[in-house]
Amino acid sequence: MTTLIESDEHKALREAVSSFAKSHTDTEGLWQEAAKLGYIGVNLPEAYGGGGGGITELCLVLEELGAAGNPLLMMIVSPAICGTVISRFGTEAQKQEWLPALADGSRLMAFGITEPDAGSNSHRITTTARRDSASGDWLLTGRKVFVSGVDIADATLVVGRTEDARTGSLRPSLFIVPRDAPGFTRHRIDMELHGAEKQFELVLDDVRLPPQALVGDEDAGLLQLFAGLNPERIMTAAFAIGMGRYALSRAVEYARDRTVWKTPIGAHQAIAHPLAQAHIELELARLMMQKAAHLYDAGDDTGAGEAANMAKYAAGEACVKAVDQSVQTLGGNGLTTEFGIAKLITASRVARIAPVSREMILNYVSHQTLGLPKSY
Repeated sequence: MTTLIESDEHKALREAVSSFAKSHTDTEGLWQEAAKLGYIGVNLPEAYGGGGGGITELCLVLEELGAAGNPLLMMIVSPAICGTVISRFGTEAQKQEWLPALADGSRLMAFGITEPDAGSNSHRITTTARRDSASGDWLLTGRKVFVSGVDIADATLVVGRTEDARTGSLRPSLFIVPRDAPGFTRHRIDMELHGAEKQFELVLDDVRLPPQALVGDEDAGLLQLFAGLNPERIMTAAFAIGMGRYALSRAVEYARDRTVWKTPIGAHQAIAHPLAQAHIELELARLMMQKAAHLYDAGDDTGAGEAANMAKYAAGEACVKAVDQSVQTLGGNGLTTEFGIAKLITASRVARIAPVSREMILNYVSHQTLGLPKSY
């Protein structure tokens, strides 16, 4: 199976990104530097300035950045979700306008789907888009929460609902909303998570958009939506695995050097075995992540959906355990700013919660994979 053994090309990419990430200890300017080397747009089509690869390559890049302690959360959003959706369903004009800029790092795009009252139920999204019969423009009204990086993004890809002319029912549709659009406001959400990317609540008050702001077919519904959500899950797995590897590497280094009673603490099985277990679980999660990425890049959206959910679940669990064990290995030092692991306690929880909770993934596997009755 091709996902079990990385190609020489992928090994070379992994090594190059790892070397790059380790030489950039400061996140300032990291996005632009990574973009110059082709890492940010590695999944986007070559015809539009990208690397011509897929989610397989992009999640490899994010994992190695994270493993060096420099994860870039917006890689999940801008090239993976938004870039993929525009690549697959955008008009030629949308591709020309956005893909080269997303690839070279000169522009960023955020993604707004979660709502205060909808949570994991995308069918309850209340942000609606209606046509202005006189001009043909779209008018968007609604609210979004936990939208990353809106303040640094040039536009947000917003999930709204349009009325299907044939049935009258509401179906999800995707709209590009410029940051400075009238009626489009943002409010920062105070978080205990201290990441470079901030979280926002968005309010759309009759935001007027031209017809060409719609990405894809307004009747395509969930097909277009999940074209972005599956890469999001795979990339979140990469984010978690990279974070877990970083924490584990700090703990291994400490356990190898820290000596008590003339013996490095890493010689004791009570320290060594949990770290070994954390490594094994991260490696297993990576295998599922690679499988999901390969299935997605091969065009198997159904197979990729199941694998992406499993990969995100496995990586989230492995990351939390790796971080927890790393902090425990360092003892009091694990909670100091100097060693930089304590901040990962909060960050690692994100992989369990977003973009879909582990409980919802278990629901998915229960009824989609195992065929058990739905509880909701």
